Amino acid sequence: MTGEERRRGILVDIESAQLPISGSALAKKYKVSRQVIVQDIALLRAAKKEIIATTKGYMIKEQEIAVRIFEVEHSDEEIEEELNAIVDLGGVVKDVSVTHEVYGFLQADLHVSSRRDVKMFLLDIRNGKSSPLKNLTSGMHCHTVEAKSEEILDLIENELKEKGYLRGCRRI
Repeated sequence: MTGEERRRGILVDIESAQLPISGSALAKKYKVSRQVIVQDIALLRAAKKEIIATTKGYMIKEQEIAVRIFEVEHSDEEIEEELNAIVDLGGVVKDVSVTHEVYGFLQADLHVSSRRDVKMFLLDIRNGKSSPLKNLTSGMHCHTVEAKSEEILDLIENELKEKGYLRGCRRI
């Protein structure tokens, strides 16, 4: 096994682990010294891999995700514009939810992160697979939106406000 193959393996091990992996465990697995593992980690870091060392071992630095719930209202014809405004700015629409007077809180996963996802979602709606959940509450609904930063969520919030869709917002 070459050093490059070993480093690829180490990276996969660290990325897929639920808990930190000790340098000793990696050294044993790859049949090298712990010092070789330390050097491999240094090379991986130099290649912009965000590996952090803890007292219990190595792990990948978790990417911080910013989350906000946007309360919005619009017509069926404006669904595409609303979702595209969110994904174009870097947001991921995780779900849609409504609070119905009879049924209570209803939520459906969306996981819409691109214009293609928006088109596929709307195709299902237009083909009669289902109707928008927002129609149960006269257009009022919420979206949980994730982004890489609060700044991106601020841009999304401003865009939804400019388009006249935003009725409220909650930070999580």
